[in-house]
Amino acid sequence: MTKTKTRQPANGQINPRQACPCGSGKRYKACHGEPGGARDVIVSRPFEGLAAERQLIALREFVPAATAPLPLAQPGERDVTLASLLPGAAASVVRQDGTALVAMQVLSRSGDLSRDLGRAVSWALGASPGSVLPVVDTKTDGEQVRLQDLLRADAVLDITMYPDFAWWLPGDEKPTGDAAAALQRANEAIMPTEPVIGTGVEVAYWVDTGEKAHLRWVRDEPEEQLVAALARLAARDELDLGEGSRFAGSFRAHGLLVPVWDLDRELHAREWTAAAESFAQRLAEALDSLTTPLTDPERRALRALHSRQLTLR
Repeated sequence: MTKTKTRQPANGQINPRQACPCGSGKRYKACHGEPGGARDVIVSRPFEGLAAERQLIALREFVPAATAPLPLAQPGERDVTLASLLPGAAASVVRQDGTALVAMQVLSRSGDLSRDLGRAVSWALGASPGSVLPVVDTKTDGEQVRLQDLLRADAVLDITMYPDFAWWLPGDEKPTGDAAAALQRANEAIMPTEPVIGTGVEVAYWVDTGEKAHLRWVRDEPEEQLVAALARLAARDELDLGEGSRFAGSFRAHGLLVPVWDLDRELHAREWTAAAESFAQRLAEALDSLTTPLTDPERRALRALHSRQLTLR
């Protein structure tokens, strides 16, 4: 039987039948190979390839008030600071003193969050002091630069967290009128959030939602392997973090899985460090043991874990 070879396009162009480089999972001809490109294609893992991927997801999804200097691959005339949220949910702000901030939590987005952020950072690098970018233009082709094109791939973020949004105002400036009202509303909406840091414990956050406290832990293992390891622990009754905790399930956020535990609200975030470290060791051992097939009880636990997963868009 003679196999038909796929004809390669001339002049170094992308073969329309191959996977689109944007990571959408679609063929190039059905994605960015279309006239004008594909502006509404969902990129399921927008921060893939960045060492800060898990931190970016946390800032986007559940860290309420935080900033981090962006590790630009080619620094410009001004530094850019990444923020969880800016006044009015703006995409970017350049203060009168030239300080540039770009937000993770915004009013609108396209299917490629990395490209949106790339456009916001590019705008912030060139905007005049006192300028505000309310939303990133996601309707026109515009600049195709992504966050991966702008940041050092091996750099993690140095995140500073705040108990409120007073950092929105530079220096000792006092809010008045609408600004004061907006600041008050934002502060009232904050859910207390603190990092849980320890040996083997990274990008894990204690969150007090009011009725319950949670631990949300962004993981970067391949989902199939991670869930199998969690199932192995569940079958051994080793999935909780000790007394006062319960494994609640997990959610997918921008291509990664985030396991969640319900916690006793009476215990402070730092009081869960030892339990998180112990779990990290158990999980590492379970991941290493996956060369051995799952048992019947572990497969039943696997099905139960799959039924408790959500996907955030």
